[in-house]
Amino acid sequence: MDVLVRVSEATGVPADLLGGYLSALTASIATGRLPDRSEVDALKACGTLAAERGIPLRALTDACLLVAEQLSDGAAVAGQENGAVLGAVLGAVRRSLAAFADGYEEAHLTAITREGEARREFVDDLLQGRADARQAEHFGLRLAEAYAVTVVRTDEPLPPDAHVIRRIEQALVSRFGSHNILVAGRDGMLVCAAPASLAAATGEFTHHVRSSVAAWRAGVGRPHHGPGGIVTSYREAVGAIELGDRLGLRAQVLKAADLLVFPVLLRDRGAIVDLVGTVLGPLAEARGGPEPLLSTLEAVFASQGNHTAAARRLGLSTRAVTYRLERVRRLTGFSPADPTQRFTLETAVLGARLLEWPDRPLV
Repeated sequence: MDVLVRVSEATGVPADLLGGYLSALTASIATGRLPDRSEVDALKACGTLAAERGIPLRALTDACLLVAEQLSDGAAVAGQENGAVLGAVLGAVRRSLAAFADGYEEAHLTAITREGEARREFVDDLLQGRADARQAEHFGLRLAEAYAVTVVRTDEPLPPDAHVIRRIEQALVSRFGSHNILVAGRDGMLVCAAPASLAAATGEFTHHVRSSVAAWRAGVGRPHHGPGGIVTSYREAVGAIELGDRLGLRAQVLKAADLLVFPVLLRDRGAIVDLVGTVLGPLAEARGGPEPLLSTLEAVFASQGNHTAAARRLGLSTRAVTYRLERVRRLTGFSPADPTQRFTLETAVLGARLLEWPDRPLV
């Protein structure tokens, strides 16, 4: 017992974690046998306890070696042959340290798993408005601030524990600090919540996404305060991606603030249905249907009225674009060349994309 007291004082490792080890080592010196299964299991359990108590593995290893050193010296004084003592000690120490390390590692893996599960539960709570301030602070968020959420959708859904998520989070934490950024996976997408005061965070996040993922599209919500604000920003970010798909927008990063007109349009569905039917309905009479003419209008609007640039977008000649626009004017009575009519046409085309016309009937 004096050995354990001396070793504990020297290394800071509690004596109760070393009692089974001392017994196994003493038996090995006396008999020459290695620790058996029951002794190994007991040592593994002590390794788990050491990890749970926060004792460094290095200190535990140092304590084991110090016990072995003192027992070896005592055996030599007692007259046992040095070779026999050394062989017994080394074998027992090797097996014992392996058992301690297994238990220690198992405890850490369990802790990591629990933390991951707690993190996923928190993210679910946060994005449904159920998280509280204490939960949020544990995971690095101060909900009194305004936060903006960026959502990235990839071609292949990402699992919550994907390596790319951890790598991007580490890169952002190293720059902005652990109490500013939350990066997580949800519903197969990558989510980043950052304070509005960190204006560079969204750009840094998408920069790392661009270098890590082949095909992706991002939506950026507006900054909002509090737990409910994060939910709102998250929904705006997801909505921006969905609007981008429906409108056929090319940009990889879509900001909800730039798309505010579309939710306004959708709030009065009857009005937008009437607008699309009245302005664009006659295009259904065109040879080949309305889609080629709609695509031409979109390209012209995206090119600020430049027919040559629109033709490049469409892979057509400038003459073909001019011809199609004339067809639009003849069928609808509206021309993109007229400022007032251009606004009406552009709004109607956006409305058509929102309503998925002509693939779906206007109802």
